[in-house]
Amino acid sequence: MSFGQAVSTVLSKYATFSGRARRSEYWWWYLFITLVGIVGNIVDRIAGLNFGDTTARGGWISTVAGLALFIPTLAVSIRRLHDTTRSGWWLLIGLIPVIGWIILLFFYFTDSDADNQYGPYPKD
Repeated sequence: MSFGQAVSTVLSKYATFSGRARRSEYWWWYLFITLVGIVGNIVDRIAGLNFGDTTARGGWISTVAGLALFIPTLAVSIRRLHDTTRSGWWLLIGLIPVIGWIILLFFYFTDSDADNQYGPYPKD
């Protein structure tokens, strides 16, 4: 799956929490939201749209972009967990600092399982 295909797939499934997402779909999406965040921060600085507090990072454009991309990011994360035969509720383990994030990263790097209750094997 290419970068463009992954981004269009995630956006077309904007709030679809069922089904499965392959590793490539998830990681290309992660690259996309990282690039959007960087570009948003740059535009905020150039346009002077940063928040007044000097300790806060970002500004209006990066905040709006982040809010717009939050739901599809949540959806693709849950579909990625489904691909590894885990419930979307496992996403809550990320609330545990450091350890939870490491466990989630391990799940996101894990290869797809065969057909499971969330759908057919996505690599066919």
